[in-house]
Amino acid sequence: VSSRSSEVIHAGLYYPAGSLKARLCVRGRQLLYAHCASHGVAHRRCGKLVVATAPEQLPGLRALQAKAAVNGVDDLRWLTREEAQALEPQLRCEAALLSPSTGIVDSHGLMLSLQGDLERHGGAVAFGAAVTAVDRGGPGHVVRTSELSLGARLVVNAAGLHAPLLAWAIEGLPPPPVARFSKGCYFALQGRAPFSRLVYPLPQDAWLGVHLTLDLGGQARFGPDAQWLDADRPEDIDYAVDPARAEVFYEDVRRYWPALPDGALQPAYSGVRPKIHAPHEPAPDFRIDGPAQHGVPGLVNLMGIESPGLTSALAIAEEVLARLD
Repeated sequence: VSSRSSEVIHAGLYYPAGSLKARLCVRGRQLLYAHCASHGVAHRRCGKLVVATAPEQLPGLRALQAKAAVNGVDDLRWLTREEAQALEPQLRCEAALLSPSTGIVDSHGLMLSLQGDLERHGGAVAFGAAVTAVDRGGPGHVVRTSELSLGARLVVNAAGLHAPLLAWAIEGLPPPPVARFSKGCYFALQGRAPFSRLVYPLPQDAWLGVHLTLDLGGQARFGPDAQWLDADRPEDIDYAVDPARAEVFYEDVRRYWPALPDGALQPAYSGVRPKIHAPHEPAPDFRIDGPAQHGVPGLVNLMGIESPGLTSALAIAEEVLARLD
């Protein structure tokens, strides 16, 4: 999941007040910037503009500003059309919110830094070792793979797309939510983008819209869109990007960048969001179930950890420890 994301460090604007997503995003952003600085992980606090592209969107933009303030995001600035275009001359909008604490991160470098921390403290990562079951055993658990079994005092199910499926294989758990999958495609811009900040449309429902993000080399990409999949397992997912989906991208992007040239978008990659709700249902909060929720000692399940999961990761680790105490 993390390797196929937008690689954005989110500020915490969008999430319901009091939710885990709101609290852990704000805390996680602080921890993540500190971790990147101390571990030499490439990142940049480039900032983001959330734009209203029509007058009828202005009340929604004001509501987003108020929601962010409740969540503890205190550095947002309201920009008029002229102020926004002074920062990004090719931008078209009625008004914008500037989020200076939004940034981008090398997610692969981040994961390698976390692996290094684990190994320096005596841990090990077993790649390609699929867990088939987790049984109760002695004072803890027995984690079974096709090759071996390991005794564990504590188990954290952070299996991403596989997390609900793995939860079914853990002895003593009540039935977990059904695993569902929403695919998001990205298209890359040929040539260099005339923007120095990320650009997001005003979100509609639980989807943040087709936004413009930058990588650390300045290359722009657009996405993700949202396509619910009829798949039972992550192994059944086709990650190919259909070039024909670019037509909708052009339409969406030109609402805030009218000068996007024809033929400038090329298929890049896709990612899949780990959903635990159906398409017609409201998006739930992060699902972090510890012993107080499911009654199994020494076990925490993490399910539905979609965006802002990458930003929240280090704060989620703190939350897991608290639930295991």
